[in-house]
Amino acid sequence: MSSKTKTLQIFLLYTLLFLIQLNVSSGQTVVKGAYWYWDSGFPASSIDSSLFTHLFCAFANLDPNTYQVTVTSSNSAQFSGFTQTVQQKNPSVKTLLSIGGGGNDTIADTFASMASQPSRRKSFIDSSINLARSYNFHGIDLDWEYPDTTTHMTNFGTLLTEMRAAVANESQTSGNTELLLAAAVFHSADYYTINYPIESISNSLDWINVMAYDFYGSAWNSSRARTGPPAALYNVTASQVNGDAGITSWIEAGLGADKIVLGLPFYGYAWRLLNADEHGLFAPADGPAIGTDGSINYKDIRDFISQNGTQTVYNATVVTNYCYSGTTWIGYDDTESISAKVSYAKQKGLLGYFSWQVSGDDNNWALSQTASTTWG
Repeated sequence: MSSKTKTLQIFLLYTLLFLIQLNVSSGQTVVKGAYWYWDSGFPASSIDSSLFTHLFCAFANLDPNTYQVTVTSSNSAQFSGFTQTVQQKNPSVKTLLSIGGGGNDTIADTFASMASQPSRRKSFIDSSINLARSYNFHGIDLDWEYPDTTTHMTNFGTLLTEMRAAVANESQTSGNTELLLAAAVFHSADYYTINYPIESISNSLDWINVMAYDFYGSAWNSSRARTGPPAALYNVTASQVNGDAGITSWIEAGLGADKIVLGLPFYGYAWRLLNADEHGLFAPADGPAIGTDGSINYKDIRDFISQNGTQTVYNATVVTNYCYSGTTWIGYDDTESISAKVSYAKQKGLLGYFSWQVSGDDNNWALSQTASTTWG
């Protein structure tokens, strides 16, 4: 073998290794993700992490005075040990520190205030990187629900741009692999006509987690008057919110499909029917049948079905499941819906899927198993 041939082979080998490393460091691998919430009563040690490629530890707090990312002392052990805990069953699983969350306007207001000024953004960015590194996370997930003005969206884009630059600089300085950056976003590329900053998202984030659920609930808006699919993939009529329309809007806005991860709910909503004999989709109802907002985890839905001789229905046109017993009607995703949605995500060229949240699955991990197997 000539010296030129050997040199060429070495060059090709190093080129291949570089391309492999570039692909790994970019974070553009399949995402089979799920969120774990510290207050769910479900210990991180119980997660079957072999079913996931990425796990999100939710939620770190955003201090409204200092704009630093913090974890309460009572949660410190859970967060600091999260990566080590889930990697015991799956050493290759990647973990992300999720910051923020929904549930009240205060969190969104604090995000908006933080993103409005350079010094506040710097405080947020530096503290989030430091916390993620000190707790051995592989990335950071922003959960601002939601930027609700044009100014807020512009500031969100600036925050993402500055965060990507800071993450790249930290990696270069420390020699560590660059942290992954993700964000949980509205189901559509516009938040009630206010457009997300697509260019900043595309250039700065490894992917977005599209929350394609909570379209209909039994305790809010006009939906309480009729049952509805909480996370339908498709429409029955043109006026209905659905996951496909949301994903399509992101792609049409200019975001690559390979930057999009589809959200799957591991919970549903229970309505109280006005008439037990009218029990289809959009049947007349009168608010939640369970609790204050009607929300119910998948595992509890399965228990309800087994204990009450409940009728179950899968609607393949909409891609939703529902069940009913007496005047209780529950809309949710079962294995049929999960399989169809994951197949959809794969066919559309999306990066993957995620679920909110792992504690909602049943004891056999039916939904997580179905999702992972369907993707392959």
